[in-house]
Order: sequence, then structure tokens, then C-alpha cells
Amino acid sequence: MVKKKLTETTKCCETNQASKETSCCSVDAIISIDGRGQIVLPKDLREKADIHAGDKFTVISWTSAGKVCCISLIKADQFADTVKNMLGPMKGEIVNQ
Repeated sequence: MVKKKLTETTKCCETNQASKETSCCSVDAIISIDGRGQIVLPKDLREKADIHAGDKFTVISWTSAGKVCCISLIKADQFADTVKNMLGPMKGEIVNQ
């Protein structure tokens, strides 16, 4: 998979119609959960993602065999656009069937 650079016109996690791949997804850090259930995102990741104290996130989880296997954080103010970008191509495929 060739990872393309995000531009101002490319939305986060936008689906590439030709290849059906997303333009996101990379491993940036391995983090731990403390005794109170809190995590710390490394400073360089917070800076790269423009995350500041007080920012709100939508937490999305996926389950497999009845257990949560993946957790994703999406900035709350970008969540609606992200859903449209991810579900839009599927809607088009359904309509065309």
C-alpha cells in the first residue's frame, strides 16, 4: 500500500475509490493505561494531531467474538465529516446495485 500525503482537499480517513484504501492508519505510539484508566498521548503525536487540553473526541469501538478488539478516537468536531467520507462510498455502491 502506498501511503499518500494528506492535502487540504483530502479528508482524514477518506476512501480512495480506485483502490478502496484509506489515506490514514499508521502506528504512531504504543501507550499504557494507568491504574485510573487514563492514557497519555505522546507530546509529538499531540502536536502532529493538533490536540489540546479540553478537546473532545468521539470514541468508536469494534467488536469481534463479543470482545472489543479496536478503539478509535476521532475529534468530535470532525466526526460528522468523517462519517460522511467513510459511509458515502458505501451508499453509492448500495444505490448502484
